[in-house]
Amino acid sequence: MTVTVVVPSVLAEASGGKTEFELPDDAVTCARDALDAVARQFPVLGRRLRDERGALRRHVNVYVGGEDVRRGDGLETRVAPGAEVLVIQSIAGG
Repeated sequence: MTVTVVVPSVLAEASGGKTEFELPDDAVTCARDALDAVARQFPVLGRRLRDERGALRRHVNVYVGGEDVRRGDGLETRVAPGAEVLVIQSIAGG
Protein backbone atom coordinates (compact mmCIF):
# COMPACT_ATOMS: atom_id res chain seq x y z
CA MET A 1 0.00 0.00 0.00
CA THR A 2 0.95 3.61 -0.30
CA VAL A 3 0.21 6.81 1.54
CA THR A 4 -1.06 9.59 -0.70
CA VAL A 5 -0.19 13.23 -0.06
CA VAL A 6 -2.41 15.69 -1.90
CA VAL A 7 -1.55 19.39 -2.19
CA PRO A 8 -3.68 22.16 -3.73
CA SER A 9 -3.06 23.09 -7.35
CA VAL A 10 -1.98 26.58 -6.26
CA LEU A 11 1.18 24.93 -4.88
CA ALA A 12 1.89 22.94 -8.05
CA GLU A 13 4.46 25.51 -9.20
CA ALA A 14 6.56 24.57 -6.15
CA SER A 15 6.24 20.84 -6.81
CA GLY A 16 7.09 20.49 -10.46
CA GLY A 17 3.42 20.56 -11.43
CA LYS A 18 2.53 17.63 -9.17
CA THR A 19 -0.39 17.77 -6.76
CA GLU A 20 -0.39 14.15 -5.65
CA PHE A 21 2.45 12.09 -4.22
CA GLU A 22 2.45 8.35 -3.57
CA LEU A 23 4.75 7.34 -0.72
CA PRO A 24 5.58 3.84 0.47
CA ASP A 25 3.55 3.30 3.62
CA ASP A 26 6.49 1.69 5.41
CA ALA A 27 8.30 5.06 5.21
CA VAL A 28 5.44 7.05 6.74
CA THR A 29 4.24 6.67 10.31
CA CYS A 30 3.00 10.21 10.96
CA ALA A 31 2.05 13.42 9.14
CA ARG A 32 5.56 14.82 9.70
CA ASP A 33 7.10 11.85 7.84
CA ALA A 34 4.78 12.43 4.89
CA LEU A 35 5.61 16.14 4.65
CA ASP A 36 9.32 15.41 5.12
CA ALA A 37 9.28 12.96 2.20
CA VAL A 38 7.61 15.49 -0.09
CA ALA A 39 9.93 18.29 1.07
CA ARG A 40 13.00 16.18 0.27
CA GLN A 41 11.82 15.96 -3.34
CA PHE A 42 10.59 19.56 -3.51
CA PRO A 43 12.32 21.81 -0.94
CA VAL A 44 10.49 24.94 -2.10
CA LEU A 45 7.16 23.23 -1.43
CA GLY A 46 8.43 22.18 1.98
CA ARG A 47 9.22 25.80 2.86
CA ARG A 48 5.76 26.88 1.72
CA LEU A 49 4.16 24.37 4.12
CA ARG A 50 6.35 24.72 7.22
CA ASP A 51 8.42 27.42 8.84
CA GLU A 52 12.10 27.30 9.74
CA ARG A 53 11.29 25.42 12.98
CA GLY A 54 9.36 22.75 11.08
CA ALA A 55 5.95 23.88 12.35
CA LEU A 56 3.02 24.20 9.97
CA ARG A 57 2.58 27.69 8.66
CA ARG A 58 -0.53 29.45 9.98
CA HIS A 59 -2.32 29.34 6.65
CA VAL A 60 -1.62 25.63 6.02
CA ASN A 61 -4.01 22.94 7.23
CA VAL A 62 -3.22 19.23 7.11
CA TYR A 63 -5.79 16.46 7.37
CA VAL A 64 -5.14 12.77 7.90
CA GLY A 65 -8.12 10.57 7.16
CA GLY A 66 -10.32 13.67 7.12
CA GLU A 67 -9.22 14.85 10.59
CA ASP A 68 -7.38 18.14 11.15
CA VAL A 69 -3.97 17.31 12.66
CA ARG A 70 -4.09 20.48 14.79
CA ARG A 71 -7.00 18.97 16.68
CA GLY A 72 -5.07 15.81 17.37
CA ASP A 73 -1.37 15.15 17.81
CA GLY A 74 -0.21 17.80 15.35
CA LEU A 75 2.43 16.62 12.91
CA GLU A 76 2.87 13.49 15.05
CA THR A 77 -0.65 12.37 14.03
CA ARG A 78 -0.42 8.73 12.99
CA VAL A 79 -0.87 7.87 9.31
CA ALA A 80 -2.25 4.40 8.61
CA PRO A 81 -1.20 2.41 5.55
CA GLY A 82 -3.28 3.49 2.57
CA ALA A 83 -4.30 6.78 4.20
CA GLU A 84 -4.52 10.16 2.52
CA VAL A 85 -2.72 13.23 3.84
CA LEU A 86 -4.50 16.30 2.49
CA VAL A 87 -2.87 19.74 2.54
CA ILE A 88 -5.17 22.75 2.24
CA GLN A 89 -4.18 26.40 2.29
CA SER A 90 -6.44 28.83 4.09
CA ILE A 91 -7.68 31.63 1.93
CA ALA A 92 -8.12 35.12 3.31
CA GLY A 93 -9.56 38.11 1.65
CA GLY A 94 -11.82 40.99 2.06
